[in-house]
Amino acid sequence: MDTKSQVCKPEVWGGVECTINRIQNVYRDQLLMAGHYNRQGDIEKIASLGISRIRYPVLWERHMPRENSCIDWQFTRQRLSELRAHSIIPIIGLLHHGSGPAYTNLLDDDFPDKLAVFAGIVAREFPWIEHYTPVNEPLTTARFSGLYGLWYPHVTRELDFFKMFLNQLKAIVLSIKAVRKINPGARLVQTEDLSKIYSDPVLSYQAAFENERRWLTYDFLSGRVDRSHFFWNYLKALGISVATLDFFLENACPPDIMGFNYYVTSERYLDSRIENYPPAFVGGNGKHRYVDVEAVRKGCSSGIVHLLREAWKRYGSPMAITECHLNCTPDEQQRWLMEIWNGACSLAGDGIPLKAVTIWSLLGAFDWSSLLTLTNKDYETGAFDISSGVLQETPLASVIRSLAANGHYHHPLLVEQGWWHKCITRPKVARSAA
Repeated sequence: MDTKSQVCKPEVWGGVECTINRIQNVYRDQLLMAGHYNRQGDIEKIASLGISRIRYPVLWERHMPRENSCIDWQFTRQRLSELRAHSIIPIIGLLHHGSGPAYTNLLDDDFPDKLAVFAGIVAREFPWIEHYTPVNEPLTTARFSGLYGLWYPHVTRELDFFKMFLNQLKAIVLSIKAVRKINPGARLVQTEDLSKIYSDPVLSYQAAFENERRWLTYDFLSGRVDRSHFFWNYLKALGISVATLDFFLENACPPDIMGFNYYVTSERYLDSRIENYPPAFVGGNGKHRYVDVEAVRKGCSSGIVHLLREAWKRYGSPMAITECHLNCTPDEQQRWLMEIWNGACSLAGDGIPLKAVTIWSLLGAFDWSSLLTLTNKDYETGAFDISSGVLQETPLASVIRSLAANGHYHHPLLVEQGWWHKCITRPKVARSAA
């Protein structure tokens, strides 16, 4: 790595996979499965990695499962105090791929106000906390809950998808307003999947549509979705009221930091040649049947540097990579992190305010191989392996510690490229989606 990149190196942040999601009437809590609530010493071991900030949950479903119930703050107060003692700045998440407690859901008209009430309660309990992510990945959550029907409330209508999405965005706006009544300096760190869609020529129109849609979280929060926006008339025709759309123009709430989550699955390829795939893979849009697969397996992904440059050109706002994780062997996990890190350093070295790389799933994660729809306890490691019930460092921990201390890491394994660079199928890609 050159000197310029070292001087401009991002910070190293961390995060714990903390999803509380609902499938039918069953809630599943990732940190409960990971043993975090009942194990002492997790924060101390996380702090030993040298990270400067952590995405840490104070989730609505766990703290207020019944409306207007009295909250037991003992565990959360203790862990946040430990973070503070180690000089780690928490970025508090209030809803993480969830639909809220049982007395609400993503289609509830009162959902935004209810989350904002909880946000205000959290701010009053912890007035020193300055960084919040009220709702993680609202577009992604709405897709899985309202388009694909995988998560509660399990619907598959486009209108419901957009209602869920806009409800979450309104909840973000109202929540950060509630927090700023207590702490006027509170900062919004808003996360979303950093995606891009490619396709064969037949599906170029679908790829173009989804590539417009991928920016909607930040477009709405920044007050950009006005009457000239691509989606204004589309949403009106779908059944979204003008009053709903006007809310975001009247209450623009641009993030202080735009947080982009990037995975090997974030870039997608739409393939109309369904005969090449098992029937279970085939979906459609009502006009064409097609398969949605990882772009890297088709050899046509752009990579994180290109996508972040697109985001910078569009918004010109401070950014951070707020989730960096790969479920794979330890050597491939190291290659993935270093590729993301080197890309971030390159951007920072060019003067783009890329604040941090966040190593996600420090404690690992469960059942994301089925998008949380199955309870197989399919565990993937992070910086630590907790499968034995205690935290054991994985090789990734050494990489994190070195990046946090020195901004670089070297190992012979890194000479070899990751598997995602070795896919040899290179289909014809539609020009409009490239």
